[in-house]
Amino acid sequence: MQLLLDTHAFLWWESADPRLGAAARRAIGDRANQIFVSAASVWEIATKRRTGKLAFAGSPVGAIGKNGFFEFPIAPMDAELAGNLEWDHRDPFDRLLVAQSIRLRGALVTADTVVRGFQQAVTLWAG
Repeated sequence: MQLLLDTHAFLWWESADPRLGAAARRAIGDRANQIFVSAASVWEIATKRRTGKLAFAGSPVGAIGKNGFFEFPIAPMDAELAGNLEWDHRDPFDRLLVAQSIRLRGALVTADTVVRGFQQAVTLWAG
């Protein structure tokens, strides 16, 4: 199975945060699954760290590699799909992650109820 981690799911995994539920933790830890972290999440982490909204030590890119995850680049088709989604949600990071999960044909691991409610996205509950 291919899983794309929402930014908070990646952060929860990296910090062993108990908010990451058992099912999500098992799926992420299952070596049979391919785990992806989007460039959008790296951008979001860097932006929130710079603005003081997030404390994250080290490099998100380094953490992706350390965990054996795969980097998922942003393609122009992702940006186009994110902008065209018929979905009343303004968060550009969430829109991009949903678009990428659709392209990946994988599940987006998220605890965001707004994202989970979007019918075109396949999600795995992270909470």
